[in-house]
Amino acid sequence: MEYNTLDYQVEGLILTLTLNRPDQMNSFTVEMASELVHAFNRASDDDEVSAIVVTGAGRAFCAGMDLTREGNVFGLDENQTPTVADMENSKMLPGISDTGGQVNLSIYDCKKPVIAAINGAAVGIGATMLAAMDIRLASEKAKIGFVFEKIGITPEACSSWFLPRIVGVSQALEWVYTGDIFDANTAKESGFVRSVHAPEDLLEEAYKIARSIAQKSQVSIALARQMMLRLSAAPHPRDAHNVDSLAIFYTSQVDGKEGVASFLEKRDPEFKSKASTDMPDFYPWWK
Repeated sequence: MEYNTLDYQVEGLILTLTLNRPDQMNSFTVEMASELVHAFNRASDDDEVSAIVVTGAGRAFCAGMDLTREGNVFGLDENQTPTVADMENSKMLPGISDTGGQVNLSIYDCKKPVIAAINGAAVGIGATMLAAMDIRLASEKAKIGFVFEKIGITPEACSSWFLPRIVGVSQALEWVYTGDIFDANTAKESGFVRSVHAPEDLLEEAYKIARSIAQKSQVSIALARQMMLRLSAAPHPRDAHNVDSLAIFYTSQVDGKEGVASFLEKRDPEFKSKASTDMPDFYPWWK
């Protein structure tokens, strides 16, 4: 698929996914949402991708929703009157299910780790999108803001689930209530980003992490990612024990044997299992 709003480049088992509307500061559109969902789903089962680095072209990461579009700029159908029951009874409702949420759910379901390299402004959906990613690094020039209340709307993109888990409920509420835009150091102090870097060093630092991930088993990484994301919210540790037991039972028989052998033989492992074809039968356990 050719993308109009993204650049999709794979090299050395790392996908660099670049939001690519630099003249509009990579502002978010319904088209970009559809392309991001497609890209994350594509990468999830692409054996040539073991890790994903997401960044923005030009001086911004994503300056939020493109508010210059005609009609409902969020792509919503104002002729409908949806209810909670409607949302619960349907996977996605065209014209109702928020586009940022569709993107973040595709990130959540992805088998591959997602690393954000926040090169500049990340506000609105540009900020909530980050909350679904696994590891976030920021440029010294990054500015982040959950600015929804400034224009009379609520946060979206499942951020009421993701953001408090990263920074705590109190900090998440303060950022949402005020809509203040904060710098990279504030983001680091709150735990929202892992580290802050000079602009010219940002991508290389993200790639260092991605390269480390790419050396690991695709199957064990995919399992570990979903175990951490889903079981951290489980009601009882027994839920984690059940899945942990199955995960190590099956991974120990294939890539696990290679890992043990490489350790004993003092060599680098050569993992063969692929996330596209070799996931154990109990995956996905939540469906």
